[in-house]
Amino acid sequence: MAKGTTIRMWHRTIFMLIVMIVIGFGAVAVSLFRLQIVQGEELQTRAVDQYLKDTSINAKRGTIYDCNMKVLAESANVWKVVLEPAYITDKNRDLICTGLAEILDLDKNELLERSQKKTYYDVVKGKVETEIKDEIVKFKKDNQIGNGIRLIEDYKRYYPYGKFASSVLGFTGSDSQGLAGIEAQYDATLTGVSGRLVTAKNALGTDMSFDYEQRVEPQNGYSLVLTLDEVVQHFLEKYLEEGVVNSGARNRACGIVMNVKTGAILGMAVKGDFDPNDPFTLADPTEKAAVDALQGEERKKALNEARQKQWRNKCVSDTYYPGSVFKMVTSSMGFEEGVINENSPFSCPGYYIVADRRISCWKTAGHGGETFSQGLCNSCNPVFIQVGERLGPKTFFKYFEAFGFTQKTGIDLPGESRSIYYDENMGPVELATESFGQNFSITPIQMITGAAAVANGGYLVQPHVVAQVIDDDGNIIRTTDTTVKRQVISNDTSQRVSAILQQTATTGTAKNGYIAGYRVAGKTGTSEKIAEWIAQGKQGEKKYIASYCGYAPADDPQVAMLVFFDEPLRQNGQVFGSAIAGPPFAKTMSEILPYLGIEAKYTEEELAKLDTTTPDVRGKSVQEAQNTIQTAELEAKVYGNGATVVSQVPEPGKSIPKNGQMVLFTDEESASKTVKVPKLTGLTLSQANAAATNAGINISISGAALTGKNAVSNLQSIPEGSDVPPGTIVTVDFVELDSVE
Repeated sequence: MAKGTTIRMWHRTIFMLIVMIVIGFGAVAVSLFRLQIVQGEELQTRAVDQYLKDTSINAKRGTIYDCNMKVLAESANVWKVVLEPAYITDKNRDLICTGLAEILDLDKNELLERSQKKTYYDVVKGKVETEIKDEIVKFKKDNQIGNGIRLIEDYKRYYPYGKFASSVLGFTGSDSQGLAGIEAQYDATLTGVSGRLVTAKNALGTDMSFDYEQRVEPQNGYSLVLTLDEVVQHFLEKYLEEGVVNSGARNRACGIVMNVKTGAILGMAVKGDFDPNDPFTLADPTEKAAVDALQGEERKKALNEARQKQWRNKCVSDTYYPGSVFKMVTSSMGFEEGVINENSPFSCPGYYIVADRRISCWKTAGHGGETFSQGLCNSCNPVFIQVGERLGPKTFFKYFEAFGFTQKTGIDLPGESRSIYYDENMGPVELATESFGQNFSITPIQMITGAAAVANGGYLVQPHVVAQVIDDDGNIIRTTDTTVKRQVISNDTSQRVSAILQQTATTGTAKNGYIAGYRVAGKTGTSEKIAEWIAQGKQGEKKYIASYCGYAPADDPQVAMLVFFDEPLRQNGQVFGSAIAGPPFAKTMSEILPYLGIEAKYTEEELAKLDTTTPDVRGKSVQEAQNTIQTAELEAKVYGNGATVVSQVPEPGKSIPKNGQMVLFTDEESASKTVKVPKLTGLTLSQANAAATNAGINISISGAALTGKNAVSNLQSIPEGSDVPPGTIVTVDFVELDSVE
């Protein structure tokens, strides 16, 4: 080969080597540029993510208080038990899994399997109480276990009063998220911001050669101060529950107590309800038995429906025909427009003809001639049909809308329903039926808000259940002020309607809600569930809703209350709001009003019938005790042969009817004497008094006996046949049987 050719080959080879080196270094340079400059920040983040492990630390959910700062819902410390498999060796694996299985009541074999995962973090049980946590800490200490088991602070929601106000409070889920009620409505406010625990770990999840752990503290959620008053709520729930039992209400019952001037909800309850500490368990045994009798998908569907029903707040989420309670609103319309006054004459033959319909009055024989005031006291349907005609559909609907019945109230609770109604183009039959509260559906919260406007001078106020939002230190973050949407009627109209409603509650159809001394303005309602009946082909039982809505004092209204019982059973052949809803209303308000500091003002007739208080005569001579009792306008009956009173019935300070009998025991033998409680229901007042006297007991009367002429006893506080000491006081409730609307 020629020398020149060889030289050229070497030149080409060297050139190619240079080119390859240049290309190689160029590729490396480009790659370095891409990795360091273009993707540098991203790769650095990914690298950090590979060795930094981030664990969430739950924030403490805010507390829910009543208006007096009594705790209604709070979050207490619990613990999350975490297994750290990367730290567990064959030497301590069995020890750790055996110990945790026993303490946490878990399967040991499952824990053994989980302990061999390629991870440093495996939650084996959450929401562990402090007592169990302490057992685990002791187990670790006793067995000198360092890493392998970790305890992370967590929180669990508690409702200290159980079922109390559950329909308002709602409940939280397993991750502490609000699922119903206030808990859901204010979830973002209550939740807070989770913290973080950042630690450095290698590929297996174990610690790096250097120590790194950073804790970002969680920010606790804000707390809520409600308008609910625990005492008011207690009275409401107590008598609402009693009313459900006595009436046999088959589709639950609800009650609302509202400050008429501010819209603050002082009490709101639904019966039957549920325990928010265990919300997924059916509280109604009948519902539970029906669901448990099913299987498969059918059972799953029925269970879900039953749970949704018990969680549903009937006060805001259900609509109903308000019935004659609505007549207070129609009355206000008529006065405000000047189409009626207190003495406007009407006639009721027992029905009224509208278009092609004959619409009956509840009193089929008719009320005859009556003024408007008498018509409202009699709850006469023909009177209110004629008031509706005088107003006309456009004016009627103008007020219907102004009272808030076409819009949600905007109460700060979830699930508020919309009303169903006819607009200003309604026909004459629709106008007639709506004028006395039928043929349209509203929610209970709409009805009591409208009633508050009738009571407070005509102002439609915004109902609300949260008064303040506060932080951990009690600093006020936000306050709910009174919001007046508009004035619907004049103060003059409000006062005139209230005066007639007071008369209605004293001597009219609403007198089963009468409370001595407190000047109640009230109205009953008995509404037919006509749509359901028609849907059933007008076959079977026609069902009703019995309600009572009122406020007090009538001359200066402070508090309004609505109670209604859905699908009650008939009592003495009746299913009317007066007999079913009136007594629970009266009992609740008779406790609420004095608690709220509202002064009683008794008439002379009421004072003559009021109970007195038993004096303390224990330790006195028999003669001295008899003189003291006589001075208190009571009678004395003595048992035993001793000279000194050793015990007495009723006890000192108990309420007893004037001219009632105190029983004095003068020796131990006489103190053991008992008498039997007689049957005290189904009687007039004089008959009940006679039965009590013959049995040697006292009765305390409540309900319509103070004002009603045809009052009959329907409940007694101590069952017939019970053995009690002589002189024991039995409370007997009376209802007025001619008050049927």
